[in-house]
Amino acid sequence: MTDAQGELILYRTEDGATAIHLRAVDGTVWLTQAEIATLFDTTPQNITLHIRNIGLEGELDPAATCKELLQVRVEGGREVRRAMRLYALPMILAIGYRVRSPRGTEFRQWATTTLAEYLRKGFVMDDARLKEPGGLDYFDELLARIRDIRASEKRFYQKVRDLFAATSADYDGSTATAKTFFATIQNKLVFAVTGRTAAELILDRADPSKPNMALTSHAGARVRKADVTVSKNYLAADELTQLNRLTTMFLDFAEERASRRQVTHMADWIKQTDRFLTFNEREVLQGPGRVSHERMEAIVHERFAQFDEARRKEEAAQAEAEAIEEIGRIAQQGRGRRRKADP
Repeated sequence: MTDAQGELILYRTEDGATAIHLRAVDGTVWLTQAEIATLFDTTPQNITLHIRNIGLEGELDPAATCKELLQVRVEGGREVRRAMRLYALPMILAIGYRVRSPRGTEFRQWATTTLAEYLRKGFVMDDARLKEPGGLDYFDELLARIRDIRASEKRFYQKVRDLFAATSADYDGSTATAKTFFATIQNKLVFAVTGRTAAELILDRADPSKPNMALTSHAGARVRKADVTVSKNYLAADELTQLNRLTTMFLDFAEERASRRQVTHMADWIKQTDRFLTFNEREVLQGPGRVSHERMEAIVHERFAQFDEARRKEEAAQAEAEAIEEIGRIAQQGRGRRRKADP
């Protein structure tokens, strides 16, 4: 999971007695002094002593492995800001060596294997557990998430470009050629699921009067201009599942041809795509569709401008209402204090 301070990685001790959230930022993880004490089952005072000794002995520079983070909390109806001091993984491990406890050994083993792999690759898997189904089996969920990642537009574009550059005799490698060919393949897959090209789908569904402009998914907390021109962002859950499955099947199909070094012309790749869709009993798009990508972008950006203007007005009205409510609350508190002060 993530928060404003970075991604949170859950570490749970083998006995299950303690769970710690490590903040993953800048390629490492961070903990407060109190969290390190909890992790190693010792006192904050003991952690302070170890940090001081590590610095004095020149093992690490505490300043280089430490940073401050402003924490904002609401306490008693008011906002309280406190500076938190966080320590990076090298310092956490150095402390773990000095604590000399089973907790320290356990964490170091986990950090140098599982955590290191996650920070380097962005994922970690328990292969043995996944190969042995039983109990709560999350393998299908894992496959669905992998399909969604593999079918994302940036990854799909890169894979299509790499595959066809390696196997197409007349692929010139220019950005324009790559984008045109990718758009053709993408439109055929989107059409196979929705009956519309990507541009047609966006124009049919983008609605500035609806919440989030009718997007079913988007990257951040707020819909941005870049989100409204991505066709997958408008798909219903079942459509997204179908498209992800069809896209990854197509990549497997293309990779299989590439692995056999079958040299193919670009026009032949379009025919192979149609063959793939026909075999999967899907409707095949003929031609480029009714709307160009450039025309779609112009129209949908105008709709986003309408949506964003309405959003700003709504947020301004909400902020004004909250300010009036806060002023009333403060006034009410002032009257209460005056009544208490009267004899």
